[in-house]
Parts: sequence; C-alpha cells; structure tokens
Amino acid sequence: MMTDFMHQYLPGTSGETLFLLHGTGGNEQSLLPLGRALAPAAGLLAVRGRVLEGSMPRFFRRLAEGVFDQADLARRTTELAEFLREAAERYRFPPERVTAVGFSNGANIAASILLREPGLLRRALLLRAMVPFEPEMIPDLSGTAVRIGSGRYDPIVPVANAERLATIFRAGGAAVDLDWREAGPELAPGEVEDAARWIGGALPVAKQ
Repeated sequence: MMTDFMHQYLPGTSGETLFLLHGTGGNEQSLLPLGRALAPAAGLLAVRGRVLEGSMPRFFRRLAEGVFDQADLARRTTELAEFLREAAERYRFPPERVTAVGFSNGANIAASILLREPGLLRRALLLRAMVPFEPEMIPDLSGTAVRIGSGRYDPIVPVANAERLATIFRAGGAAVDLDWREAGPELAPGEVEDAARWIGGALPVAKQ
C-alpha cells in the first residue's frame, strides 16, 4: 500500500521526473507551473505535506521560525523517502532519474532526505533552503548534484546558514552550485530560467 500522501503525478516523455515539494501553506498543485517551466518534458510528482501549522500544510513541525522539531523532521523524512520509492514503483519511473525541487519548507525536507537517505536523490534544486540539522557524520554524496538558490535579503534564511548548507554538501562530495540572488524569499527575475539550464546540465550526473 502506498504511503498516505496526497499527491499528483503527471507523466512526462523525457524519462526524468521532478519531485515537487512546496513551501509552508502550499499543496500538491503549488509547484506544478514551476516544474513545467524547469523541465517541460519531465514527469511531475507533486506532494502535499502532512503536517498542519494552523491551516497551512508543511512537511514537518517547527517550534518557532527557523527552529525545527528534530524528532518530527527525522520521522517525516523517512516517510517521504519511502513515499518516493513506492511512487517510483507504482508510476514506473526510474528513481535514479529524479530531481527534487523544493521551495522553503519543501527545500528543507529535501535537504534532510539528501543527508539521511544518501543516494536516493541524485539531484536537488533547493530554493530558499536552510540547514535542516547538523549531521553527526556527513554521508557520502559523491555523484550527487545540488543547486541552492538563496536570496541575500531573505529574513528567514541568513547568508551564513545557506553557506553552511553548501559546505555540508560539499564535505560529502556533492557537486554544489550556491546561487545567490539580490532578493528575499521570493524568486528573482531570471532565477527559474537559470535553474532550468542547471537541471538540463545536471542530468548526466545521474547513474543510468
């Protein structure tokens, strides 16, 4: 039985799949336009977080802004990783050809998957991400490509935090592109187009 996440899957023609993870208050529809802009021929697997903060869906609980419930984060990360494995089997897309695309809260849980389930995601576009947790041991992330899209004026993610996230991934051997924009939490002009080019260039990293 498939792990119980509300989701939408739209098949593609390229053999690639984007795993779309929304920000706080979003749902499985929120990032579909972004996904189409990033990779028009890719399949899209969009998921709704199962935690509610008031009426706003999230992927894991937080205790305050920027302060995460680490026990809940660990559990939700495992659940979401299992969902991705089951979805790949159900919808018959190759899991090694998945690119996670996360925004804010969705980017944070994607980063957590990279660190807790190394090898499951070979590519990730993390928009306005922060360090989800400090790993006791940094996993082997060789063969993994990560792009971190950060805004210099983002009031939620300090510059040093985004830089620390890049450092953690690089320490594991990932190929990291830390993309700074003169912006806040919102996406900047040209950012989506540049990210689409990165996704196209990163695809050969996947193990075929």
